[in-house]
Order: sequence, then C-alpha cells, then structure tokens
Amino acid sequence: MRTTVISVVMATMCVMVMPAAVKPQKDFNVQKFTGKWYRVGLAYDSPGFVPLRNIIKISMGVITALPNGNVNLTSWEAVPVGCLTQSYLYERTNVPGQYTYFSTRHSREKDITVVETNYTEYALVVKNKEFNREYTQVALYGRSPRVRVEVIQKFKALALSQGFPRESILTPPPAENCPSGPGR
Repeated sequence: MRTTVISVVMATMCVMVMPAAVKPQKDFNVQKFTGKWYRVGLAYDSPGFVPLRNIIKISMGVITALPNGNVNLTSWEAVPVGCLTQSYLYERTNVPGQYTYFSTRHSREKDITVVETNYTEYALVVKNKEFNREYTQVALYGRSPRVRVEVIQKFKALALSQGFPRESILTPPPAENCPSGPGR
C-alpha cells in the first residue's frame, strides 16, 4: 500500500512539472499566415536572457511562403546600436504548422510550431532547441504592435503551461524606428 501511495505521488509530481505537449494548429494554412507580424510577447528560459529583459523591444517580421512549402522570415529587431535585420529559412516538416531551421548563432537545429493563430490578429508560436539542455521559447505575434488583453492572457497561459515562471514572460514596449521608413 505504501509503495502504491508513493508511486501515485511521484507520478503526480512528474505530471505537474512536465510542460504540456505542443501541437500545431489544426488545418494550418501557410498562405493565410504570410505577411507582416510583430513579436509582442516572449517567454524564454535561457539564463542568457535575464540581462536582456529590460532592453528587449517589440520586433517585426515578414513571412513569405516559398513554392516548395518552406517559409522565409525576414525580421527587424531594435538593438543598442540600431536596427538588426536577419533572414531565416524555415523548412517545412511533414506536419503542417511545424518547421525546422538551422541557427547559425547556436550551430543547432531548432523546431518551430505554430500552436494557434486566427491569421488576422495573433499567433502563438513555440520554438524548441537542444543545447546542453532543452530550451523553449514561447512567442506571441500580432498583425499590429497591439493585441487584445484576452490574447495576451492566452499567451501567458500557454507560457505558464510550458513551465515558464511569471518573471520569464514579457510583453515588451514598442521599438522606435525599427524598421524605419514607409511601410513599417
């Protein structure tokens, strides 16, 4: 009896600390997903993230679907010396809404999953990588730099379900002039 009780308690504790399974949006449509997006929320569990928490700003990206099913992301992010432009090639997998890409910064492949989107207002995205241990990032993207409070609450609930402490969940302020110019 005592062994059974201990087993049940241990199993319950494991379930409580394991992040919820991440599944892509059902019937994900990459064509509807293309266009301009703003990263308006971010949850990250890397120790290197802590000193950056107070300087991160909303970033912007443009998603372009390629004929082979892959996706190109061009992003603009405010950094202390100006506006950093980066391009990423997300390679499709056999599961719609899931992609992989190779991070030159980390020399590792990373997984990207579009967990939920309504295509016109917001998207919840989870990025995962193995690097000495498993790291996960949850991001909230909006078609504009401002999203409804209900959407922010949905993002925070997803981040908490993935095991992020509240202090690792950010909704950064807007960036000034990044990118600059018309069409921003």
